[in-house]
Amino acid sequence: MKSVLAMLLATAAVMGSAKAMDSTEAEELEGLSPETRLEQRCDLEAMERIHHDPVKLVPDELVAYAFKEPLVTGDKIQSTGAAFRSKGEWYHLSYTCTTSPDHMTVLTFQYAIGQMVPHSEWAQHYLVP
Repeated sequence: MKSVLAMLLATAAVMGSAKAMDSTEAEELEGLSPETRLEQRCDLEAMERIHHDPVKLVPDELVAYAFKEPLVTGDKIQSTGAAFRSKGEWYHLSYTCTTSPDHMTVLTFQYAIGQMVPHSEWAQHYLVP
């Protein structure tokens, strides 16, 4: 499971411009359970949006449950305790994402990048260097 996520996140992190998922990414997501697919699809969207944000961060890892478990309701996930890594540092992240019923297409997405996570908090929140 982690290898699938790593491959999908790596793909999202290197995208030069916003694009639809390619067939390989879609196949990987389709192989996941519906709830996992929802989280992974929204995590990919977060990575892509951050990558294109004017702040100039380069996300290469995202943990949706780092500080708080995401709230999932139907086709919507709200993650107020997420974190992402960019250039070797972790940052707080919150996002709300709604997808199509098959969890393959993002319909709405809002996010907010927070402060850098102190190194002393990394281990207790599943954040690896």
